[in-house]
Amino acid sequence: MTDKTGPLIIIGGHEDKEDRRAILKAIAAEVRGRKLIIATIASHEPEGYFTTYQKAFADLGIGELVELYIHDRAESHDVEVAEAFEDAAGIFFTGGDQLRISSQIGDTPIETMVRDLHDRGGLVAGTSAGAAAMSEIMLVKGSSRETHRIGDLHMAPGLGLVEGAIIDQHFAERGRIGRLLGAVAQNPRVIGIGIDEDTAIVVRDRMFEVIGVGAVYVVDGAHVTQSNIAEARPERTLSMHGVHLHVLSAGDHFDIDSRTPGQHPRDAQPERSDHEHAAA
Repeated sequence: MTDKTGPLIIIGGHEDKEDRRAILKAIAAEVRGRKLIIATIASHEPEGYFTTYQKAFADLGIGELVELYIHDRAESHDVEVAEAFEDAAGIFFTGGDQLRISSQIGDTPIETMVRDLHDRGGLVAGTSAGAAAMSEIMLVKGSSRETHRIGDLHMAPGLGLVEGAIIDQHFAERGRIGRLLGAVAQNPRVIGIGIDEDTAIVVRDRMFEVIGVGAVYVVDGAHVTQSNIAEARPERTLSMHGVHLHVLSAGDHFDIDSRTPGQHPRDAQPERSDHEHAAA
């Protein structure tokens, strides 16, 4: 047993699977040549998902890839499911429908085995729907338009591997700032984390670092002074005053508990140009 839980790698979807594969390399580095479970549970039609990731991870140094899929909750008790977790170093939830993850494995032996894996230091990763399911409160459905309508949002309990957060994905690409603001307006005690495609956060000990090519947006409603979320009609546009927004890129860090961003030490001071060196 380890004293600390394992890392979480939470991906905004559409991670590069053919060229630099920076995020997949980060997953492989955590697995270190051991077994990785590819959980295609979020998909209603999982055919092809596993093959895609077999090709994407083929030369990245992962010892074994095994697929985990169940058609219904009863299958979570199957012996083959338990065998998939034996000696596994991590599990990676692929895309699809996040509600299928929570409804099919919530309060089942699979959820217990995922938590046990995480508690003993194993990696839990997820992309797209697999990312949304990581949070305490899970965004299930809401329009991808920048202006949020109050009744235009559906949420459900997630797996809760990241407490105190709501996670959204495909963020800038699908214009989801409005629905994340709406989610935080309903739940200002948690932060909203929006992750662009081919971008991820690596969470360790309540801190995360951004990797990948896009941005991560953190919406903090702790200092909101006014919101019409509880009084207005469902078709009314959201009004919220005093919300804080942080925009982070690769190398930036964020402390979830203190709600404060920071830079990696190597990025804190910009490199001097030749002209600046000459003038110094």
